[in-house]
Amino acid sequence: MILWFVLLGITTGLRSMTALAVLCWFAWLRLLPQAGWAHWAGSLAAVILLTLAAVGEYVGDTLPQAPNRTAPLGLTARFVLGALTGALAARALFEPVAGGVIFASIGAAMGAFGGYHVRIFWSKTLGRDLPVALLESAIAVGLAVLSCWQLHQFLLIILQGLPSGGQ
Repeated sequence: MILWFVLLGITTGLRSMTALAVLCWFAWLRLLPQAGWAHWAGSLAAVILLTLAAVGEYVGDTLPQAPNRTAPLGLTARFVLGALTGALAARALFEPVAGGVIFASIGAAMGAFGGYHVRIFWSKTLGRDLPVALLESAIAVGLAVLSCWQLHQFLLIILQGLPSGGQ
């Protein structure tokens, strides 16, 4: 499970809103249901708002004046959103929230710094940034969906292991 928390964090490091938006979609579809303080993540309002924010981030990231993801403000946002995503993922799986926060934050740092260096390299190699930005966005969405799907599979295993109410 730790791997999937880290991958959600890496996704957040690449595109700060993607993992949270995808996790909210999974919560809204009841694939990673949320309860208690995390109930808001499964609301239609959260899905719409965070999806629009993610799409806006994709568009903004393709612009030449996009801020550096490793600048203090961008990096702080990635850590906070990574921690929140990790907390929600852990909550859905009945795992300690602190573990989700820690591992997703580590992943956010890996995604922010690693993604920055990989993007710079490939942008210079190709001589253009747009194809690299679009590929990075596609990778972020793919990682987020894969991670949430795997967490959903873990949730099914957990739920199958619970005693049934009628026995």
